[in-house]
Amino acid sequence: MADGKEKEFKELVYTIPLRDLQRVPRTRRAPKAIKLIREYVVRHRKAEPDNIWIDKEVNEAIWARGIENPPNKITLKVAWVEGEDLVEVLLPDE
Repeated sequence: MADGKEKEFKELVYTIPLRDLQRVPRTRRAPKAIKLIREYVVRHRKAEPDNIWIDKEVNEAIWARGIENPPNKITLKVAWVEGEDLVEVLLPDE
């Protein structure tokens, strides 16, 4: 930035339950899991759905076991810059 200030990311770690996927048809469970993650972040961070960026690694973790068998819960890191609209959803550093 021109004023020499660094952007300071704030982060929270959430464990998102995905157990509602058992009510969804087998062939739609992984896409529904991504939608549930987006809805969870919208509800807890009060962000607009269009301003949520889900990392490629999160998508790969959901789809790792195929479309029919996503995980029952997933732990994610949600990062944002105060005063900006963009919210990033990442896998936590292990």
